[in-house]
Amino acid sequence: MTQPKRISLFGATGSIGQSTIDLIARDPDAYDVVAVTGGRNIVQLAEDARRLNADIAVTAFDDELDALRDALAGSGIEAAAGQGALVEAACRPADWTMSAIIGYAGLAPGLKALEQGATLALANKESLVCAGSLMKSTAAQHGATLMPVDSEHSAVFQALQGEDISAVEKIIITASGGAFRDWPLEDLPKATPEQASTHPNWNMGQRITIDSASMFNKAMELIETKEFFDVSASQIEALIHPQSLIHAIVAYRDGGMISHVGPHDMRHAIGYALNYPERQHLPVERLDLAKIGALNFQPADETRWPALRLAREVMEAGGLSGAVFNAAKEVAMDAFLDHQIRFTDMAAVVEDVLNKVTVTGHTDSDGMTLDLVAATDAMARRVTREVLQNWMVEHI
Repeated sequence: MTQPKRISLFGATGSIGQSTIDLIARDPDAYDVVAVTGGRNIVQLAEDARRLNADIAVTAFDDELDALRDALAGSGIEAAAGQGALVEAACRPADWTMSAIIGYAGLAPGLKALEQGATLALANKESLVCAGSLMKSTAAQHGATLMPVDSEHSAVFQALQGEDISAVEKIIITASGGAFRDWPLEDLPKATPEQASTHPNWNMGQRITIDSASMFNKAMELIETKEFFDVSASQIEALIHPQSLIHAIVAYRDGGMISHVGPHDMRHAIGYALNYPERQHLPVERLDLAKIGALNFQPADETRWPALRLAREVMEAGGLSGAVFNAAKEVAMDAFLDHQIRFTDMAAVVEDVLNKVTVTGHTDSDGMTLDLVAATDAMARRVTREVLQNWMVEHI
């Protein structure tokens, strides 16, 4: 009899985590859930832990521990809280771990999961953006596997099956264009956080939806592509595809292109990673291409979306510039959400921080440690707060 696959879910209460749970719960005997983690949605976290009969449930916030314990009372499920508890949970042996914590906070647990020598299904973009070489070297050192879960990178991974990466001319990552794709440029500075929090195709959390509207999400994915597939920045581009049905295209040196087409349902990419190398039945929509009729594309305008230009500069710079880029982006978004800066100011602030911070002496392959990445992240956040103070005085 086949042993159940041991699973840990980091970021269980978010949209990726909930989609993963939907798949696992359809075949509960196939999985042994070790850990589930979340933030302040304690009711959902406890419900998920009970539903999956997890060994431990962890909230990232120390002050939520009592609430989690109360919600799990009588279940026999261990409760824990705080960043240290997240890392400890990641050290528990698992065959497959979903890394879906939003933001830089997902890096340390992801690294610890890789040290267990199993599979890390990576939905946390920041891990590769901030510490790509460290993630890859950790996986190699411990015999672990990094599996992409972003729909775009899963699509690239699938289009590369049976192919030689040296035969690739270009990797094209598609983007819907987000909430403001068709807005006049002159109206973008007036966009509100509420308007930016609605996506035309995908149902996602607020921060990633705003990242989509600003294309910072796609900028992160361009950097991720470079790290995941070891291609140069010049081989990667973004393409606007409003329908979000083609997720990526790989162009080869013989002129052929292989694209991945599928519904905008994250359960496909998650299910592919969960079952790899096999393909299992998944409860996703089957596309009727005749009914769809046409697919549309347009260039990704770097004037409208300057985050794409900044991503290219970060890819060219390499090293720890990705950590600076991500930290500045996260702090700038906080300011936008607090109505302290305008929508278009986010990219300008990030660019200002990148220009002020020079990170030298570390290549993509040597010298990167978690402590160094953490120090760079903290420094970049401090500089961004300083830039924001001056920015609000000069521009608001």
